[in-house]
Amino acid sequence: MSERPPRWSPRTVGGTDSAPDPAAGPSVAILLSLFNGEAFLNAQLDSLLAQTHGNWTLFWRDDGSADASAAIMRSFQANRGAGRCVEIDDAPDNLGVALSYAHLMRHVPGDMWIAFADQDDVWFPDKLRRAVGALAQHADRPALYCARQQLTDRALAPTGLSPDVRRPPGFATALTQNIATGCTVVLNTRARTLVAPTDAPPGVLHDWWAYLLVSAAGGVVWFDPQPALFYRQHGGNSVGAARGLVARARGALHRGPARFMRAFAANIAALSDPSLRLTDDARALVLAVQAGLRGSRRDRLVLLMRRRDLRRQGLAETAVFRLWFIAGIRAGIRQ
Repeated sequence: MSERPPRWSPRTVGGTDSAPDPAAGPSVAILLSLFNGEAFLNAQLDSLLAQTHGNWTLFWRDDGSADASAAIMRSFQANRGAGRCVEIDDAPDNLGVALSYAHLMRHVPGDMWIAFADQDDVWFPDKLRRAVGALAQHADRPALYCARQQLTDRALAPTGLSPDVRRPPGFATALTQNIATGCTVVLNTRARTLVAPTDAPPGVLHDWWAYLLVSAAGGVVWFDPQPALFYRQHGGNSVGAARGLVARARGALHRGPARFMRAFAANIAALSDPSLRLTDDARALVLAVQAGLRGSRRDRLVLLMRRRDLRRQGLAETAVFRLWFIAGIRAGIRQ
């Protein structure tokens, strides 16, 4: 049964003594990059205040909005979010999504965990608590939490659930597909130290890059099959969500191979950096794929036969990926 979304309505709020609660467990830095989000922002802020995990601080920046997004945030910072809201304003107005979140991450102090947030979603009250509980079991390793979403329309009316994960998360599958939707992602301190010093390659968002780095280092990727938030779908989404595996394959075919293959090749090139922390198997796979991209179609076919784990979540999606990889689409492969 779908969750019933809350209805937000304007209201007068006064000052608050709200502050992070250290007794609640790990300190979490919620990162929020804004861009023309005034229509939905207050509902998201309300849902942050309703979190049952109380030890969090919101770090935010405006990425060049032409609406009242920044004014709403500064009002929140002075009133109902007082004591747990920090503006980061030392960068140019428009960095783009991935670089904006990377910039925010590098301003988080101490050993705080990281949670990415979007301006137009509504978190379930237990979102942070569930993530902290899952990652607390892996304090000695880099760990990333992500979850399904309750998809909604613009008015927060439920329209279905995002797809579940059929295959366990891992580095090989991370190369072919991102299952870590950014608005659900939480990183523990060890994962943060892997991701924060780096920038995602061009054309790749911060969530996929974080998933790649954590899995490449042999870290834990915890996918929660229970929805963690209302994921609002509307014309202004940076990234939308397909409801099923067949729909995702159909969408990939509709978009064509160029966009994916450019991102795939960019990830491989970035991951070949020797300064990154990769397991021996992950490093070997990156080198093998890199050689395949430079080789012949036969080389790529042999690689796929040897590395059956280079696959996506569904059969149709996997078939599309393998076809594109073997064909050697010029957008991603230099021949």
